[in-house]
Amino acid sequence: MPRGPRLDVQGALHHVMVRGIERRDIFRSDRDREDLLERFAEIAPATGTAIYAWSLLPNHFHLLLRTGHTTISRVMRRVLTGYAGAFNRRHQRAGHLFQNRFKSVLVEEDPYFLQLVRYIHLNPIRAGVVQNLNELNSWPWSGHATVMGRRAHPWQDTAFVLGHFGRSVRAARRAYRKFAADGIAEGRRPELTGGGLIRSLGGRASLALLQKDRERWAYDERVLGSSEFVEAVWHDVTERRAEMLQSVQARAERLARLVRRVADRLGLGEAELSAGGRRKTVWTGRGVVSHIAVRHLGHTVSEVARALGVSIQTVLRGVEQGGQLMKAHGWTLDDLTKKRK
Repeated sequence: MPRGPRLDVQGALHHVMVRGIERRDIFRSDRDREDLLERFAEIAPATGTAIYAWSLLPNHFHLLLRTGHTTISRVMRRVLTGYAGAFNRRHQRAGHLFQNRFKSVLVEEDPYFLQLVRYIHLNPIRAGVVQNLNELNSWPWSGHATVMGRRAHPWQDTAFVLGHFGRSVRAARRAYRKFAADGIAEGRRPELTGGGLIRSLGGRASLALLQKDRERWAYDERVLGSSEFVEAVWHDVTERRAEMLQSVQARAERLARLVRRVADRLGLGEAELSAGGRRKTVWTGRGVVSHIAVRHLGHTVSEVARALGVSIQTVLRGVEQGGQLMKAHGWTLDDLTKKRK
């Protein structure tokens, strides 16, 4: 089943997982790992993204981050596209590096923040890449060493993490290390990769209580949190979806109104402007509609092309020539766009 769209709002906490295509390695050398970390160092501050935890394994990596003024999709696209291109050039290869698109889970902060910091930082021990916590304390490819003060990565927000463990840095690091050590015995924790309501409501039997559209959300891997958190996300996205639909409908009505106005001025039927005719009056009408819609009403070229049933090139010509055509007919922008009482 295809995944739904990304769930993201400014300030949201995400657990991000990126895997190599066909489980192949995405890191072949320390230079590869350094390359990715350099991209975090550049892109995180530029996008207002806070990174709290991370670990790099041969064929995948994990991040715990909070989005800022840039969406998670744009942040990760910048990181992954640049890295994949550089990786391919370094290793003289071609083709996709990553498995599909990255996975991101929207996380409820209070119950899961520290659990995920620990889960992500202990990943190298679970994978057998690092043997024990003492080795992990200074291992360069996990954010654990940064929290412990053994490595310096200014882009990693260690202060926020340590603030959960104590007032002084020294005491906080000691408490954090104990917290990490206590988590080693827990092993793999698949529940930390998403599926909010199925856990919170007591299993699949409880889902019958939900409305049909919400049922999909109950075990949606894009959300990790309590029933209240998932419900809140569901309502937020539903409201945004409704607002988006209203916006799309309003744009379509505005464009249709413009087509009617221009057609009336030229003595044409609305359908004639999108019927593929090449008469001068039809060509003029399309040009005027294209110019006003794109330059003054904020429609995209593709929107106008679909509405008029013409090519993008035809719309682009109209955008450039429509102003002169309006002037030749003595039409003003208000004549063609202002709502009639």
